[in-house]
Amino acid sequence: MTEATDLAERAGDHDPRVGLRAVSALRRLVEQLEALQVRSARRQGWSWQEIAAELGVSRQAVHKKYGRQ
Repeated sequence: MTEATDLAERAGDHDPRVGLRAVSALRRLVEQLEALQVRSARRQGWSWQEIAAELGVSRQAVHKKYGRQ
């Protein structure tokens, strides 16, 4: 079982402590994956607008978050 699958399973736990910890860990994982993909897209020549469209956010939001990395 992968880490993400395990976390997703625990996020549905009946114990709120277990579920909330899993949700927090999933949030960190998603942030890491998003940053990785944004860097990959920029290396491949994607514009901020193209990246924003795929993420469902504004160009300004994605540039503000990742523009200085």
